[in-house]
Amino acid sequence: MKKVYSLLLVLAGSVSVFAQTVYSESCGTTASGNPTVSAYTGWQNSTPIAYTGTATARTTTPSTGYTGSTGSVNVFFAAAGAQTLQISGINTAAYNTADLQISFGWLTTTAATLITLETSTDGSTWTPITVPANGNTSWNLKTISGSVIPSSSTLSLRFTAPATSGGMRVDDIKITNVSSTCSLVPGAPITACDATTLGIDTYTISIPFTGGGTAAYTITPTSGVVLGDNPNSVASGNIIIAGTNEGVDNTITITGGTCNYTIPVLAPTAGCKPVNALPFNEPFNYTIGNSLTAEQTWTFANTGDNVVVAAGSLSYPGVTATGNSVTFGGAGIEARTPFTSTTSGAIYSSFLFSIPATGYDNVTVDLTNTHFALLTDNTGGSTNARVWIRKNGTQYQFGLGSTATPDTWSPNLYDVGTTQYLIFGYDFTANTFALYENQGTPLTPTISVVAAAPLLNVGGFMLRQDAANTTPTIVVDELKINTALPTLSNDSFNDIVGLRVYPNPAKNTLFVTSDSFAVKNVAIYDVLGKATLTAKVTNAPLNISSLTSGIYIVKITEGNKTATRKLVIE
Repeated sequence: MKKVYSLLLVLAGSVSVFAQTVYSESCGTTASGNPTVSAYTGWQNSTPIAYTGTATARTTTPSTGYTGSTGSVNVFFAAAGAQTLQISGINTAAYNTADLQISFGWLTTTAATLITLETSTDGSTWTPITVPANGNTSWNLKTISGSVIPSSSTLSLRFTAPATSGGMRVDDIKITNVSSTCSLVPGAPITACDATTLGIDTYTISIPFTGGGTAAYTITPTSGVVLGDNPNSVASGNIIIAGTNEGVDNTITITGGTCNYTIPVLAPTAGCKPVNALPFNEPFNYTIGNSLTAEQTWTFANTGDNVVVAAGSLSYPGVTATGNSVTFGGAGIEARTPFTSTTSGAIYSSFLFSIPATGYDNVTVDLTNTHFALLTDNTGGSTNARVWIRKNGTQYQFGLGSTATPDTWSPNLYDVGTTQYLIFGYDFTANTFALYENQGTPLTPTISVVAAAPLLNVGGFMLRQDAANTTPTIVVDELKINTALPTLSNDSFNDIVGLRVYPNPAKNTLFVTSDSFAVKNVAIYDVLGKATLTAKVTNAPLNISSLTSGIYIVKITEGNKTATRKLVIE
């Protein structure tokens, strides 16, 4: 679905949603092909509510960072501008105009640019509502009250982006009823974990308030125990709700006098989960079909489809696999496992990787790249320590990135349906990322890059999904994280015994031989990583007359053993 990187906050929200809901639109959960709002059929509401306009329903850049943000689909107003969303058929006739307020999530790519919001009771005469500027380019919850929403059985809303908008988004549109005579004013709820263990922990909710001591109030949470200051007798303080299980949202209702508040509380977004000690071994020994981020050793970094526990393990010589594996593909959640923050020396992650036989069917454009694995800092913030992957013909290859784009690509190409053993690490002293592909001992990086800026710390490993047309179906297994380079349990990946590639430099003919007479798959790549020649040989000469002068990489695979050699062609 949609995604956006963010630091996950436990403080969220606005008191604007602490009221009786008259109309609410989350914009749905799925939208295929970016339909216009007139054509989109995934709305939360149906007849008599009608949706028209030229803006589009999108699953990218989901709403986040405020209480009630639903992620998933939002309405996108393109940079071309003047696009609209009109919502008709809302009935507010049972409420007083003075008590009605509107709220919506809003994101704009140009901080100073305003969106136009208007109301109408007849569909022809429109009255504008002043919407304060966001002042930034993040999602914000806008709440507007003060007799701006008419009391009408035929209310319409219209959002319009200006022609020079630069692009903006709207989500979670609500009209709520809040008594204008209610003196009790609750603040934004704050959540805090009571503990962080591998078990199911609880969290505490604190709701500050003012204007108490004027009526008898009843406070009812969906779970937990009400503690703290009593608004029946105290003018200001904090209402405390203790004992809600992590991962479980809560809803607190406060009624009394003319007040009628409904306060939704999101559970701490990262869960009450521990930081894993190093060395950390993850065999994914979880229930098949479960979301990985539901497990106590993993958290999530955004919204969308989850990384899912898959049956069985990947098989690779030298690796003893246990438990299950995980799979993901297309757009969705980033699953992150936090570990002891490391600030010096080096940090390495190793894992098995595979793309099933049909895993690249959704990626139709050759050389389409995306990153699927990252090292993060200890807050969960995304860094530029990224492993990239791209489709290359019928095969794929890995890359490394020290910025938002890949810096270098490995010369090795792999077939779908095969399993690779990868080691990805960062050296604090050298400020270098390295990727090791299918290696035993001795270990030498397949590719490495100097980081654009030194990392202050590394405290997490993340599995990342990008978009439905860029991320193939990926299977990962046997993740290990440590401060020392990992080693395999046997020498299955040592160089092919007796391997010789000669002459070097070469002109028209190349010999690839070993002590074995097994068939060898030979692939020759140019310095850009493009395959220029592939062949199968059995200690026989290879015709290379079609290759121009220059430097090449020769990859030789014999059984389960792989080796690479640099080749100069004159």
